[in-house]
Amino acid sequence: MEIKITTEYITLGQFLKITDWISTGGEAKFAVKMLPITVNGEAENRRGRKLYPHDIVTVKDHRYEVK
Repeated sequence: MEIKITTEYITLGQFLKITDWISTGGEAKFAVKMLPITVNGEAENRRGRKLYPHDIVTVKDHRYEVK
């Protein structure tokens, strides 16, 4: 699935909200600890991780590409 952004980057916390994995930004802190998340094949647990176009994010078994 493609996630289109209109800025230079978004944070992982914003990404989780956009993709409906969380409903509020406050949940991001817990979500990154509880959900298996990888960015470009590497495990990630920082909600402030910057995601740029062409990054591949996997949450559980769902794959997303930032565009």
